[in-house]
Amino acid sequence: MDWAQITLTIPEGLDVARLVGVNDILLRIIEERFDARITLRGQQIDILGDALEIQVLTALFTDMIQLLEEGKTVTPEELIQSIDLIRHGELTPAILREDILLTYRGRAVRAKTGGQKRYVDAIRSNTVTFAIGPAGTGKTYLAMAMAVAALKRKEVNRLILTRPVVEAGEHLGYLPGTLNEKIDPYIRPLYDALFDLTDMEKGILQIEQGVIEIAPLAYMRGRTLNDSFIVLDEAQNTTPDQMKMFLTRLGFGSKMVITGDVTQMDLPKRISGLLTVRSILEGIDDVAFIELTGKDIVRNSLVQRIVAAYESAEEREEL
Repeated sequence: MDWAQITLTIPEGLDVARLVGVNDILLRIIEERFDARITLRGQQIDILGDALEIQVLTALFTDMIQLLEEGKTVTPEELIQSIDLIRHGELTPAILREDILLTYRGRAVRAKTGGQKRYVDAIRSNTVTFAIGPAGTGKTYLAMAMAVAALKRKEVNRLILTRPVVEAGEHLGYLPGTLNEKIDPYIRPLYDALFDLTDMEKGILQIEQGVIEIAPLAYMRGRTLNDSFIVLDEAQNTTPDQMKMFLTRLGFGSKMVITGDVTQMDLPKRISGLLTVRSILEGIDDVAFIELTGKDIVRNSLVQRIVAAYESAEEREEL
């Protein structure tokens, strides 16, 4: 091992306690993930370890200090993500601080992983973007944040959010209520995400005015969608014919994002339009395919471990 030593200087006026975290939690996270000796003396950080590890640690502490000087905080979750980004050489953590949208509560929505950053950039650069990955990777939420931001900037005139209605265990005909009441549970997650991003009262008004439309995929048939930002969620539950139907709704001045998780199909024959579309469209200009993985999961860390366990079971052909 090629050992080296370096001393980093903490700027005057910067509280060292903010750098190490409450009860030194940030420092402990760093020590657990690096084979290096880290010592804090006054306004100095002494690092002894492998030369490559020192390079990563230097970049990490520099980024943390920059963030703190901007008056922001470093959370344990953000620190872990930063370590992964720097280690894999994907991006600098600072790149992920570009806000996509400021919600009505004042919370910034931004990409939190390298995969999510590539996804957001693909949406900006392409007319049609496919995002394929497991639960918790932000596929739907980021697409809707980009849609709401585009509407606010008047880049489009309306948002169209849609999902296929596929029964999973219960038949629609057996459920009580009118057709709309039966369909509502299938598209309710889209309402939840929308009202998390924008004020509910304003969102309901925009729905009533037709500026925002949330509807089952079947309602898209026969239409041409111009000047719209269109999000198709749960696309793994589309048939190949439904996928073709949806994609050919694209009109002038519009953008489409299609999201799905091919491991969670509810189709009876498991012939998914999301599985077949890549071989048909890959390589066509202005169409992008983004693969998100367990590394991009930003929910409870247990979700990441659950997804990994299922992937391992599938590799062993246990499922």
